[in-house]
Amino acid sequence: VNRQLEIVERFQRMEHVRLPNDIDYSLISGLSREVCEKLSRVKPRSLGQASRIAGITPAAIALLSFYIKKKSA
Repeated sequence: VNRQLEIVERFQRMEHVRLPNDIDYSLISGLSREVCEKLSRVKPRSLGQASRIAGITPAAIALLSFYIKKKSA
């Protein structure tokens, strides 16, 4: 039960991490061309939305999260 609560909290936090409208996904090292194309086409507003796009891996979300945190620092 505690583990499920942690997962729910993690997803809720990802919903609050906003993605810039003008982000160039091709600049994020490690993202595949396919992932970049999907993100550019869908234009998710948050990490949570990006995580629900078919074909977007947890590794891609981690890279995207790291990139966003680095840019905002």
